[in-house]
Amino acid sequence: MAADSLQLVLVTPERQLLSEAVTEAQLPGADGYLGVLPGHAPLITELGIGELTYRTTGGQSGLLAVIRGFAAVLPDRISLLAEVAERAEDIDLKRAQQALKRAQELIAKGGENVDWDRASAALQRALVRIQVVSKHQGVNIATVR
Repeated sequence: MAADSLQLVLVTPERQLLSEAVTEAQLPGADGYLGVLPGHAPLITELGIGELTYRTTGGQSGLLAVIRGFAAVLPDRISLLAEVAERAEDIDLKRAQQALKRAQELIAKGGENVDWDRASAALQRALVRIQVVSKHQGVNIATVR
């Protein structure tokens, strides 16, 4: 691996989704986003729910939805093990919109029978999927319904 790039590998329980030489990556950490460049200090961190963005050595941008997991960063490699990860073109926008509506209705209804952590996570998952598809298609998220 060249000193100006690092290998980005993303694996889910089902399959290896990505293995690319990249010049930079931005990961959704549990407490915010983490930018990684070649030569980054080694670390292990928890992944949150969000967008994984990266730039390949060829200059192309990549965008995926990532839902929880772990990341191991070395100076020349990023290894991600995600519970769920999806490319924008693999996300069913209508299904994500329906999930968003269900989560919003559950949260709005409230009550003591609502598992707030689970409802909040469902809302976050639906929103990140919609954001990834919207960015991929060049659509303003405010107009997606």
